[in-house]
Amino acid sequence: MAQDLIADIEELHGLLRSREGGRGDLETVLKKRRRQLPRRIYRQGMTLAAALPLLAHPQLQMTVDQAPLRKAVKEVRGHLNSVNVSDRRRGRILDVLGSVGFAILVVLILLITVLRLRGFV
Repeated sequence: MAQDLIADIEELHGLLRSREGGRGDLETVLKKRRRQLPRRIYRQGMTLAAALPLLAHPQLQMTVDQAPLRKAVKEVRGHLNSVNVSDRRRGRILDVLGSVGFAILVVLILLITVLRLRGFV
């Protein structure tokens, strides 16, 4: 039964790496992607990361309550499945293009203002 939970957590780790990016163990990936994840999902992921070594040990796995961990796996998996990677990438590209466009507009306005004050326009 604990082996199924370990497999679920490892599957979740792979899903997190494919959706959010990052390398390393589950805790490292969660810490690096903390700002992109909702607070509740981050906390539940950290709970899973803390429980993983206990689940791997044959005697310590009996001390772990598995029902909340299964609920956490289900909730984190639901969130990660709802993440649209292409939409997130498109949003980042549009943010950069918007920033560049705004900067160009400001520079052009300043240029026209300076030329007008100097009497060239």
